[in-house]
Amino acid sequence: MYLQSRIWTYGLFMVACLCCSSLLIDASNPVTNPEEVKALWAIKSSLIDPCGNLSDWDQGDPCTSNWTGVFCYNTSLDDGYLHVQRLLLLRMNLSGNLSPELGRLSKLKILGFMWNNISGSIPKEIGSIASLELLLLNGNQLTGPLPEELGYLPNMDRIQIDQNQISGPLPKSFANLNKTKHFHMNNNLISGKIPPELSRLPSLVHFLLDNNNLSGYLPEEFFKLPNLEILQLDNNNFNGTRIPANYSKMPKLLKLSLRNCSLQGPIPDFSQIRSLLYLDLSSNQLKGTIPRDRYSKNITTILLSHNRLTGAVPSNLSVSVLPELQRLSIANNSLNGSVPSSIWQKRTLSGMGKLTVELQYNKLSNINFTSNSSIPPNVTVGLKGNPLCRDSNLARFCESETEDKNYSQNPTNTTSVCPAQACPPPYEYSPTSPVDCFCALPLFVGYRLKSPGFSDFRPYRYKFEVFLTSRLELSLYQLYIDSFTWEEGPRLGMHLKFFPVYDAENNTHVFNGSEIQRIFDIFTSWKIHNPDMFGPYEFISFSLMGFQKDDDANSPSSGLSKGTLVGLVLGTIAVAVTLSAIVTLLIMRMHVGKYHSLSRKHRSSTTSIKIDDVKNFTYREMAVATNSFDKSTQVGEGGYGKVYKGILVDGTVVAIKRAQEGSLQGEKEFLTEIEFMSRLHHRNLVSLIGYCDEEGEQGYLDPEYCLTRKLTDKSDVYSLGVVFLELLIGMQPISRGKNIVREVNVACKSGMIFSIIDGKMGSYPPKCVVKFLNLALKCCEDETNARPSMAEVVRELESIWHMMPDSDIVLANPLDTDVEKVVTTPSSSSTVKDSYVSSKISDIELVSGAIPSITPR
Repeated sequence: MYLQSRIWTYGLFMVACLCCSSLLIDASNPVTNPEEVKALWAIKSSLIDPCGNLSDWDQGDPCTSNWTGVFCYNTSLDDGYLHVQRLLLLRMNLSGNLSPELGRLSKLKILGFMWNNISGSIPKEIGSIASLELLLLNGNQLTGPLPEELGYLPNMDRIQIDQNQISGPLPKSFANLNKTKHFHMNNNLISGKIPPELSRLPSLVHFLLDNNNLSGYLPEEFFKLPNLEILQLDNNNFNGTRIPANYSKMPKLLKLSLRNCSLQGPIPDFSQIRSLLYLDLSSNQLKGTIPRDRYSKNITTILLSHNRLTGAVPSNLSVSVLPELQRLSIANNSLNGSVPSSIWQKRTLSGMGKLTVELQYNKLSNINFTSNSSIPPNVTVGLKGNPLCRDSNLARFCESETEDKNYSQNPTNTTSVCPAQACPPPYEYSPTSPVDCFCALPLFVGYRLKSPGFSDFRPYRYKFEVFLTSRLELSLYQLYIDSFTWEEGPRLGMHLKFFPVYDAENNTHVFNGSEIQRIFDIFTSWKIHNPDMFGPYEFISFSLMGFQKDDDANSPSSGLSKGTLVGLVLGTIAVAVTLSAIVTLLIMRMHVGKYHSLSRKHRSSTTSIKIDDVKNFTYREMAVATNSFDKSTQVGEGGYGKVYKGILVDGTVVAIKRAQEGSLQGEKEFLTEIEFMSRLHHRNLVSLIGYCDEEGEQGYLDPEYCLTRKLTDKSDVYSLGVVFLELLIGMQPISRGKNIVREVNVACKSGMIFSIIDGKMGSYPPKCVVKFLNLALKCCEDETNARPSMAEVVRELESIWHMMPDSDIVLANPLDTDVEKVVTTPSSSSTVKDSYVSSKISDIELVSGAIPSITPR
């Protein structure tokens, strides 16, 4: 006993040394500022997170553990702590409110909650984050007024709150935002007058407040804005006021959009704005004639329809003066006289370019050409509702027709030389890859041009591809525009696909995590500065179908900082101390192990119970039966331990469950459980024939019974559903803290279910997989009554069998149940029986489109 006491004393001393070393390491490896950690917890508590996207916010340190959406500075700051640099929670189905504790993230540069369902007001405390550069709250359900405090953020570059329900006036304090370039506040309920004080903003580039409740007048002082490029105020009510004439003095104006603003008076002369690309003054009450001064030679769009304009159509709208014109709309006015054919004559448009001229519903009396062939094929002219339509030669231009307004375009087939269905989803052929038929995993990006300076994207498509890939430092062939659609605004929505570079040496066909992070950072930090004609962009979505090989995709930084190097040095010292402690503990174990062994055997001999038909096996018998628990005999694993196939000395085949080290029950509880299980008989449970309580080894223990203390038929249904998911996914029920039922549900919600199907499944019809997956998830419902019965499960399996291409194969041994005979020999009929299971994921939305019959990965 004296020797044992000395050993333990020495061991405790070494452990104390190790603890001191750990404290030294913690002091030299900085952690997140405690105030910011508390703030993040408060932020999470104010949000509703139905998909569990923020579940890791309770694990470890925010910066060093890479919490979802939390990105930190690479090194500690002057106070010795790490600080949150960016908080980006994009499209995570979050609801709830924004916590005032956001104001405690004192070093934050980017605050982004885009495309969620967050309600409530914008906390005024955000106005205390002096370092904030980007406020990204668009696409939510925010209400209430804009806080005055936001106007005192000295480093603010972008306020993006569009597509909410923000009300109240624009704060006059916003005139203090000297560094702010972007006011994106469209599609809200903002009311009142535009403060003329905003004309003092020296950096303002984009002022987008269309679709609000603004009133009053257009501030004349805005002509003083030296860098303003886009002024977009459509669908407000300025009470019949005029467009200030001095707006023609804005030197850098690219787009002026004042559609449906209740404006009156004449159209100003905009000939002095040599950079103007887009002019929309339609649906107002403007009077007078169309100015005869020349517009910018780069202008693409002139929209003056639905006004009260009079006089003739001026010749300054001719093709020779406006070579880039794509759309001229002066319909629904009171224009008269002749239509000058110079508008379209000798018009030559390259590629897919098109000119649309809308002259409908005016008082135009004639046109100075006699042959229909005078209009080129890529020009559309509308003349309906004019007196000149009495001329039968112009009938084709006076009929109602569906015009090609380039509202949408789907991708063209560029992969016809590749074999059909050869790439297993989510892999696809890279459409423009220099490597023929190169299967790759694309990165999907939802992208939208919020205020483009053109009406037809097709002539600019190639230029856009070159521009975007150069900004992202990618090769041109890595980008494919899957589709684009003109949306209300007008805004141009796109579905983009980015493909990885083919690496022949390593046969790489996926982006690594660092490359994904790099692309994500460029998009979300708004480092892509669009050329003039493309205007500002919106970042809609960012997803990669399937799994990544690199688990560091959410890492906020790369490389070794000074703090990391110091940590490595001190960590080496700690390792030496740890090794010393381990050696000490091993010595201790050698001296006390014999005592523990004798103690275990003593306890076993004194507390064992005798149960009829249940044998108390020795540990040696279990080891012989499983070849010393060899890995080749393992048949399963759960949260409580591993299951092995064993053969007893009498030839009996048994399943032996060995409790995981560290999860042992108390001895009394273990024996009580054995006694209970010996009396439990169920047709879906194997019989208990014995147990072992020797050498520290135990505990058949049923997890379902542990939780509910009840075993029913529906408990078996749940277990069967988990088995189904294991078959489909190839994942253990619980692995590295991940629950298979939850993981599959998350994949279903995100439309990524086919990406997690086990590659060993081989080829299979997707419809059958969906039905089988529906069945599995229905079996795993939390509510017992929501699960189907065993008989219903078997009927659904039979239904799925009938759907299989080989459904005419005869079952050798149809399955019987104690309830009823539910399985019959499948016939060759293609009729599918009605299913009990509701369609939980029947309409899985995949970005990549229709899913063909799938081959192994």
